[in-house]
Amino acid sequence: MGDVFNSVSLKYAYRLLHPKLTALIACYDEYNVPNAMTAAWIMPVSVNPPLIVVSISPKRYTYELILKAKIFSVNIPSLNMLKKVHLCGTISGREIKNKLKRIGLTTINGRKLNVPIIEECIAFLECKLWENIVAGDHNLIIGKIIDAYVRDNIFDARYDISKISLIYHCGGNMYTKLTNNIIRV
Repeated sequence: MGDVFNSVSLKYAYRLLHPKLTALIACYDEYNVPNAMTAAWIMPVSVNPPLIVVSISPKRYTYELILKAKIFSVNIPSLNMLKKVHLCGTISGREIKNKLKRIGLTTINGRKLNVPIIEECIAFLECKLWENIVAGDHNLIIGKIIDAYVRDNIFDARYDISKISLIYHCGGNMYTKLTNNIIRV
């Protein structure tokens, strides 16, 4: 056996599944002030009904807001937003009210739900809370997608990555992007 296997600390074992698409999870607080957090632990879990899951620490302010409002949005940013996206994950709306405005992001209301949509992003999902499941030190927020939309000419059943650069989280303050090389099999 010529291969050498290096052990990975269980503390970082989840990063073997990275990089992960990065999104901004947004909702309003009780005063209708928009708030958002950066999240990379997101995945689809059902096509019919259309469900996604976001893994969020219950310590997060956005987690509390989602449980109260029962609705949230998933906003897909592009690479040109990287610094603002990173700030959304490092600054708490609990401590800095209207952090999106302070960071320089603008919001509009969703098309079908009363959720903030981050205008600078390229794609959007409006979700109703389907279920909240405890999973270790995080909770799985399962959302039913009520509406989904994207900016013109960048998506036709899949992203056209020659037109847009998505952000992928590698862990900590490290991010990457896809190349334009598509491999067909």
